[in-house]
Amino acid sequence: SCFQLGLERFHGVCILGFNSAEWFIADIGAILAGGLAVGIYTTNSPEACHYVAENCSANVLVVENHKQLQKILEIQHKLPHLKAIILYGEELKEKRPNLYSWSEFMDLGRDVPDTQLREIIESQKPNQCCTLIYTSGTTGQPKGVMLSHDNLTWTASAAGRFIMLADAKVKQELVVSYLPLSHIAAQMSDIWSAMTFGVQVFFAQPDALKGTLVDTLREVRPTAFLGVPRVWEKMEEKMKSIGAKSSAFRRKVASWAKGVGLQTNLKRMNGYSEVPVNFCLAKHLVYKKVRKAIGLDRCTKCYTGAAPITRETLEFFLSLNIPVFELYGMSESSGPHTISLPHAFKLTSCGKEVTGCRTLIHKPDGDGTGEICFSGRHIFMGYLNMEEKTKEAIDEDGWLHSGDLGKHDKDGFLYITGRIKELIITAGGENVPPVPIEDAVKEAVPIISNAMLVGDKAKFLAMLLTLKCNVDVETGEPGDDLTAEAIEYCQKLGSKATKVSEILSSKDKAVYAAIQKGISAVNERAVSNAQKVQKWVLLEKDFSLVGGELGPTMKLKRSVVAQKYKDQIAQFYANTDAPT
Repeated sequence: SCFQLGLERFHGVCILGFNSAEWFIADIGAILAGGLAVGIYTTNSPEACHYVAENCSANVLVVENHKQLQKILEIQHKLPHLKAIILYGEELKEKRPNLYSWSEFMDLGRDVPDTQLREIIESQKPNQCCTLIYTSGTTGQPKGVMLSHDNLTWTASAAGRFIMLADAKVKQELVVSYLPLSHIAAQMSDIWSAMTFGVQVFFAQPDALKGTLVDTLREVRPTAFLGVPRVWEKMEEKMKSIGAKSSAFRRKVASWAKGVGLQTNLKRMNGYSEVPVNFCLAKHLVYKKVRKAIGLDRCTKCYTGAAPITRETLEFFLSLNIPVFELYGMSESSGPHTISLPHAFKLTSCGKEVTGCRTLIHKPDGDGTGEICFSGRHIFMGYLNMEEKTKEAIDEDGWLHSGDLGKHDKDGFLYITGRIKELIITAGGENVPPVPIEDAVKEAVPIISNAMLVGDKAKFLAMLLTLKCNVDVETGEPGDDLTAEAIEYCQKLGSKATKVSEILSSKDKAVYAAIQKGISAVNERAVSNAQKVQKWVLLEKDFSLVGGELGPTMKLKRSVVAQKYKDQIAQFYANTDAPT
């Protein structure tokens, strides 16, 4: 069908919509027809959509509904290569030139002789580009990561074998597709690995991340599940709030079971294999029921990736006998590079290199920490039309520089300690990785939702904090009402607050004291004085995708936050004397 619309070799077919069968068909169809498959985030503005479509010289745009179509119609006049738009999730409201419904699009393909398609497929080579993943730089426009046929097929097979995905002929694996397919993680797991191993794919509802995901998981009962940290955190919050509502006796049993679960699993992690009797009891009383309640009762492969996850969340699930395995990689490495496995797993490590992938720690310091560099068949071809940027990413020896800092332990497990770019370098020249400090504060003060450390080129560190609040399910907009868990925390402190605004307007003594106490406790453990948090401020709204502070995979966009709250940050350093 793409031919009939005039798709030219190596021109883009952009897909804009939530995960669905049509998404897969458009993606694979674009590749077989000799074009480039390009996903666009559904949250993108019309301008951001235009950038991608223009950058890959798109001939065809495939959109899910009228909301997405509207964005395209606004920018259509600025896309000289565009030949057709296809609407797949809804019926057309009006006829327009070059606008097709899905069924009209499918009919176009009927007249194409198979020989014509076969010719194009025959002409394709493993080292040619077939997919573009647009990766958001921390600064500037997104870059189109060019992935070849070989990048995708090799990685899908290598990663699947590494985590021991079963071939459908042996055992049927099941997954739920819900993470954005414009991101490499979902594409690798839902399309390429699934296709390689014959995995059965179920599509979640478009509002999956607003709360319906668990219903889908309960219905499908997948055997493998990949969540970004925010998904695991949301599950944790939900489970804690349900727990808080149950009877005192039930809470006691759950608390006992979690103690047993954490101890047993930490011992297992360190190589002890014997399982105590109370663990078997806890399994029957608690773990099995919890897994069933969240639809993970058949899931032996629970994974997290795409952003750092806190130790607290990993331990929460481990205590319920749900080990969540971390993996690490980037779009530029076709997704995974290191993966944790049930028999080779350490808390807070991202695991070991997938067979065939190699790591170099570049310019390591005294304790072996340096920039993590990758090589292997999973390394991308380069950024589309950005030769300079490609040279910055891949050095003369062919190593891909990740921009992440990390080290191996004595057993070969990789740990990520931060990003080179997000390192805060204070006026005193001290290098401070912000994530460990932010995580420590979140752990010390459970009412905190997001924490961002600032202090680059400044005399001391300070922190922006947000509180855990309820989010509008429709818009994703954070509200003013505290979560049930947060309200319960306030009550324990002796505060009657139920809203963020109440805490801020009255500078709620109990809450402010508790936050200061938590931060002081974190400062006690600081590596040096320069790494202590000297000042902090509570913001009236939590960070969100809509607010722009979080990216599509819920990664903190530090530059956006710094810009948005520059007045509050300036306030920290207004009178330049460091506070006592």
